[in-house]
Amino acid sequence: MTVISSNTPLDERSKKKIFWACFIALVATSFFFGLRSVVVVDLRETFNLSGTQIGTILGVGLWPFAFSIIAFSLIIDKIGYKTAAYFAVFTHTLAVIGTLLAIKNGSTSLLYGSTFLVAIANGTVEAFINPVIATIFNKEKSKWLNILHAGWPAGLALGAAAGLLLGYAEVGLFVKMAICLVPVIFYALLIVGCNFPVQERVAAGVTYRDMLSEVGAIGFFMMAWLVVIGVGQVMNQSVPLIISMGVGVVVAIGAFLYTRSLGNWMFVLILATMPFLATTELGTDAWMAELLSADLPKLAGWVFVMVSVIMTILRFYAGPIVHKFSPIGLLVVSGALAIIGLLFLGKAPAGLMVVAAIVYAFGKTFLWSTTLGVVSEQFPKGGALTLNGVSAVGVLGMGILGAPLMGLYLDKGTDEDLRANEAALYQIVDGGPRQTMFGESPSLNMEAVEALSAEDASKLGTIINANKKQSFIRQAILPGFLLLCYIVLYFFFKSRGGYKPVDLHG
Repeated sequence: MTVISSNTPLDERSKKKIFWACFIALVATSFFFGLRSVVVVDLRETFNLSGTQIGTILGVGLWPFAFSIIAFSLIIDKIGYKTAAYFAVFTHTLAVIGTLLAIKNGSTSLLYGSTFLVAIANGTVEAFINPVIATIFNKEKSKWLNILHAGWPAGLALGAAAGLLLGYAEVGLFVKMAICLVPVIFYALLIVGCNFPVQERVAAGVTYRDMLSEVGAIGFFMMAWLVVIGVGQVMNQSVPLIISMGVGVVVAIGAFLYTRSLGNWMFVLILATMPFLATTELGTDAWMAELLSADLPKLAGWVFVMVSVIMTILRFYAGPIVHKFSPIGLLVVSGALAIIGLLFLGKAPAGLMVVAAIVYAFGKTFLWSTTLGVVSEQFPKGGALTLNGVSAVGVLGMGILGAPLMGLYLDKGTDEDLRANEAALYQIVDGGPRQTMFGESPSLNMEAVEALSAEDASKLGTIINANKKQSFIRQAILPGFLLLCYIVLYFFFKSRGGYKPVDLHG
């Protein structure tokens, strides 16, 4: 099979055309995410979902992303970037149609399946846009990957704003979700006219085996272990730890026998940070509007939009910032600010919540995009696989564990507080245990909640809101781990004379 891409040098006009096609494709992926984040209440009421079930739905909108991004990263240099792009367009379209049918029929299983397809399409988009941009701007990878990933918060802001504005117009969930087709159509039209380049690794003559060697046995173990757990979730089965670990070991042995490599130690370290990074950013984003409603019930959605706009602007002007701090230095600063921002969100009074959200925005803005820049600059031999593998592991860890655990802790905290402080109210709203991947989880009977008197509704709201704020404080431990890892990398590069990108052609 031959590579279906062009080896002809690209002029500036062609590069910018490809860049904007990739940018709008990324906007489309996060548009789904942003819209979904502000219609959580609609989803809960339409499908009568508990907090844990909402967390699972939000999670399945993330972790299957890893299936497609890993699969396409392994074959994308053979099938071509445009083929992957067309697959993403088709899957995004199918996902929207399935979501609309789920709403029409009240089918939770169809909603779950359609949300799964959204994540598959999103992973496919990520699989082609990152290596393409790293290739056409190979002298300034960190800068341009940060600019490219301004498309993520831009889509979040547009999706969330669309959901909020349609809510003011009293438009139903069906129409809100249907609007997701608009950005998909836009990026489909842009992709048609693009002539994609050969990936940098391929052009430099780096072999497929050498690409796999950068990931190595340890990297493949991590990916395989998480993928097996994810497959179990798709099949609604809890996979025993010994089985998931066993499959991971078998894959790792196979990878080692083929590559004779355990993996680049620095890449493995970065890979290990990704579930924590993804939950810090995406997990908090998924719950942002709902959690902020504790103190800002009428403005929570717009604060989420504001945070996303700040991220978009900062990433667009990332070049001077990356130059000033270096990519590793920027990660250290971002990790520290993310800790401060999350603790601030958990402790701030209502009047300072907007300020706390801004601090959090500055902290999380450069974490993901700068990590991609570091990976593309330090492991260029890994090509699409290393660049996309970090995203895959991050989203797997976040979707399988992060989002559902956030929902579970919210349900359990609310349940415990109700039992202890409002026993009579608890008897009214208790929805009984519901089975989750973490075992039984308490739930609320949403029909009973809606029928509460104003006084009882206020009591319940106070307890739920207190637990929402506590969620931010729990999250702060995640960027704490990231900061420790970044400090290790910072001193490693300092011992070698400072941060320098690896020149694949040198």
